[in-house]
Amino acid sequence: MRVAILGCGYVGLELGRQLTAAGHDVVGVRRSDAGLDAIGAAGFEAVRADLTDADSLAAVPDADWLVYAASAGGRGVDAARAAYVDGLRTVVTTFGDRASPPDRLVYTSSTGVYGDHDGGWVDESTTPDPATDRQRVLLEAERIALEATPMDGTVVRFGGLYGPDRYRLDYYLDGPVTEGSLNSTHRDDAAGVVAHLLETDRARGEVVLAVDDEPVSKWDFADWLADECGRPHPPKRTVEERAAEGEVSRRVRANKRCANDRLHELGYELRYPTIRDGYRPAIDAFRSD
Repeated sequence: MRVAILGCGYVGLELGRQLTAAGHDVVGVRRSDAGLDAIGAAGFEAVRADLTDADSLAAVPDADWLVYAASAGGRGVDAARAAYVDGLRTVVTTFGDRASPPDRLVYTSSTGVYGDHDGGWVDESTTPDPATDRQRVLLEAERIALEATPMDGTVVRFGGLYGPDRYRLDYYLDGPVTEGSLNSTHRDDAAGVVAHLLETDRARGEVVLAVDDEPVSKWDFADWLADECGRPHPPKRTVEERAAEGEVSRRVRANKRCANDRLHELGYELRYPTIRDGYRPAIDAFRSD
């Protein structure tokens, strides 16, 4: 199949590698020279385009599958709206009007749209309650993806992404670590889930949580990581203690455990079933220094 990965960054590059290895014809789309170079280094075709500019998107060839994986980085809500809502709406309209429109669209979102559930479980049937303006923008973009025509949309909600170049060893080893649950997704599984849903032709019109098997306490994980690295346990803070030290965002207060039963029903086999499995390369590297 011909695949266009729009906003081909951290997850998109790995997705492109996986799909290319499986024999698909993959195009990665970025705006910057550095982004285009990274796509080329990953081994598939790079195309320069601005996702919010319909004329610019003419450079992107027709595709059977579209994956919208753009990121607004750490910028504010206006940048998020431009990246997630305006860009996605432009892509859906532009590609939908082509003589050969895509068959599938996958939009990569976040479990952050659930907001706070006081440590309770959430799944695809749980009504989202975004904690921030940025998360509300993500939810708005999800609606655009699911209502896209003539292509069928799928939304994949990732947990906290980690993996090569994104291990937070310093945070967990040095602390202070704020209480709450970790719902995690290794980069390779984030890409693997998207590839699986496309290649098996599953989850059309659905939302799917792409998280690992075991939400863990941040405090427990930090202590385990310290033990594995031969370091003392880090200092810890409750949310109330953090609030006493200064303002605490609603994102930090949000606490939930994400269930991945539907992901298993869809037949995906996790490469890294727990964050402990996924952090092993970082631990080995730390101990060898």
